[in-house]
Amino acid sequence: MSKQVLVTGAGGLIGSHLVRKLKEDGCWVRGVDLKYPEFWETMADDFVIGDLRDQGLCKQIVDRRFDEVYQLAADMGGAGFVFTGEHDADIMHNSALINLNILEACWRRNVRRIFYSSSACMYPEYNQMDPDNPNCAEDSAYPAQPDSEYGWEKLFSERMYLAFHRNYNMDVRVARYHNIFGPYGSWKDGREKAPAAMCRKVAMAKDGDEIEIWGDGEQTRSFLYIDECLEGTLLLTRSDWTGPVNIGSDEMVSINQLADMVMEIAGRKLTKKHVEGPLGVRGRNSDNTLIEQKLGWRPSQPLLKGLEKTYEWIEKQVRAQ
Repeated sequence: MSKQVLVTGAGGLIGSHLVRKLKEDGCWVRGVDLKYPEFWETMADDFVIGDLRDQGLCKQIVDRRFDEVYQLAADMGGAGFVFTGEHDADIMHNSALINLNILEACWRRNVRRIFYSSSACMYPEYNQMDPDNPNCAEDSAYPAQPDSEYGWEKLFSERMYLAFHRNYNMDVRVARYHNIFGPYGSWKDGREKAPAAMCRKVAMAKDGDEIEIWGDGEQTRSFLYIDECLEGTLLLTRSDWTGPVNIGSDEMVSINQLADMVMEIAGRKLTKKHVEGPLGVRGRNSDNTLIEQKLGWRPSQPLLKGLEKTYEWIEKQVRAQ
């Protein structure tokens, strides 16, 4: 009999790709979100449109003892959404409520295995001030000092999942995602991440135009392509290890370098214009020492390969406007 799987947040970038991957693996999949995937058809066997802040809905969708639950739903977005301060209350309230409801519904149905997608945003700001030498090892999380309310909520929810693991013997798995990107995700709605935003800016520009970069562009990040994110997620979920663990690339680049890579892919020569904007921490990179030790895995695809696929898709969206 095929695995019965629930994916919450199935209308988003990671969730919609995960549903497709699980279907390819022969699973029966129920997806849940406020919306269907915007840019392609869901492959879920059953897709429920609903608000996971509603405890009653969560009880309805967890109507069986699923073999695996992937909790990806959150109120989130890129720097333009998370770091302005304008959405802090919604981010904390909505995401915490979703996690509280899903965990309780799964516990009441005796669902054992549940994956929770935390974020590298929960790491302390004081370890990420140097753009060349950020510290994002898993054991660096405490003393806690995330740079955003989004990060604080992720840290709280991590602890809640781990408490259910200890107290109720649930097979919880916790991953800290580092900037997942790829096609079929947000690219112009204010919630897009840096790779999608950069691809959009380059695709929309004419030769000789300026593209805007927030800050001086020397802030550093790493970006993980969606296919490798799914590989790491499934490996962790089906292992006998709880985590928390980083799932990200350790190919760190500055935002200026990211812009140059996208321009190279597009064959465009554009000028970078540095402007005021929300920035987040000065440097962040995935430390993959622990996941390699525990699961024998690390991402293998160069950033450029993922950017090529993402740019091709976003350029098509721009042309179709």
